[in-house]
Amino acid sequence: MAEVFFYHLTTSPLEQALPDLLEKVRGNAWRALIRGTDQNRLSRLDEHLWQYRDDGFLAHGLAGGEHDADQPILLTTGTDNTNNAEILLLAHGAKTDAVEAGTFTRVCLMFDGNNPDELTAARADWKALTDAGIAAQYWAQENGRWTKKAEKSA
Repeated sequence: MAEVFFYHLTTSPLEQALPDLLEKVRGNAWRALIRGTDQNRLSRLDEHLWQYRDDGFLAHGLAGGEHDADQPILLTTGTDNTNNAEILLLAHGAKTDAVEAGTFTRVCLMFDGNNPDELTAARADWKALTDAGIAAQYWAQENGRWTKKAEKSA
């Protein structure tokens, strides 16, 4: 059964927080599917992931290429788990439901806490997923670190 981690971004944007999370995902030898809602924003994120550090990068691809199934990290607006990812990462207001979440080891929902619409949507997602019996943790940025603020068991 999957667990859902909610990441409340308050001090850094997604582009700054995401690479650290993806490095941890890859450190566990997991594959990640990053779902967004806007192809242009995913394209900017794609460029950022290649250049975010001078001494390294995160191997990944944008969905729609001939090697999607081989990508350790795949960015998409679609719902197909083309790269057999264990981790589903939702950004830019992308959604999942309890049935889909249950097909992943972990679902990470990252939302901009300074955007009232994203904050409201994340609260609704927490309620819907936990009401469906999925374990969830809520993490918020605090003093430059992630702090667990809430947890609900399955």
